Amino acid sequence: MNDYGPDLFKDTASYYTRYRPLYPSSLIRYLVDKFSLHGEGRLLDLGCGTGQLALRFTDWFEEIIGVDTELEMLDEAKLLSQYNRVENVSWQQGRAEELFNDWGSFRLIMMAKAFHWMDRESILEVLYHSLDDNGGIAVIDTFNEQQESLPWQQKVEEVVKRWLGDERIAGKSTYKHPQERHEDVVKRSSFKDVKRQVLPNYSITWTVDSILGNLYSTSYASKRLFRDNLERFEDDMKSALLEIEPTGVFTEDLSVSVITAFKKEADLR
Repeated sequence: MNDYGPDLFKDTASYYTRYRPLYPSSLIRYLVDKFSLHGEGRLLDLGCGTGQLALRFTDWFEEIIGVDTELEMLDEAKLLSQYNRVENVSWQQGRAEELFNDWGSFRLIMMAKAFHWMDRESILEVLYHSLDDNGGIAVIDTFNEQQESLPWQQKVEEVVKRWLGDERIAGKSTYKHPQERHEDVVKRSSFKDVKRQVLPNYSITWTVDSILGNLYSTSYASKRLFRDNLERFEDDMKSALLEIEPTGVFTEDLSVSVITAFKKEADLR
């Protein structure tokens, strides 16, 4: 990963679990079909966060490993797996570049809303050599630069910038989204059969509280960044949102894009 420092997602894990939108079941079905999953082999979820996505694949693999650099995220993942009585999942803290010599090989490696934090060229080379011969990767995201923000989303961004500044905070640095598309980076790597699929939109309903909770799950607007201004920030955000929609209920259509790629060409798998 790029060097944003150790506190990139500090104090966000509990909000991540409660307020991050879940991926639709269509994503699970798509990956099961695309990679012909039948309950065999191993899955690696790189940048797994609190593990909600990895835990939805427990019936489709013999073993799952979730990796993240943030210990608080993994503590939440452990609690979730214990709560759901899942026994074929384990969680590891660290960077892929440090762990890959010990983690074996995988049928599928997925990175959900995490690839942009990584040194993409270097990590793809590591992952290529961490796959079974018939294995592949899935880069999953909901980022869509062509989709215009809704009025309430624009207001959220405006209020956050008013309190935290125009630069998007990322640990000890600031964040800029990569200029080169993920798909093009993967195409330049050793991987074969690179495809990008956009799944049908799904709708998310938000309240003022869940919008705030989701903000607190992010690297750029975690609670600790507001310091003594947190209460005033919340009052400002609530007033701004209720001015747009007095009911306090907001909707958003999300689309999931999935970039898939394989270690070998189709006729060699």
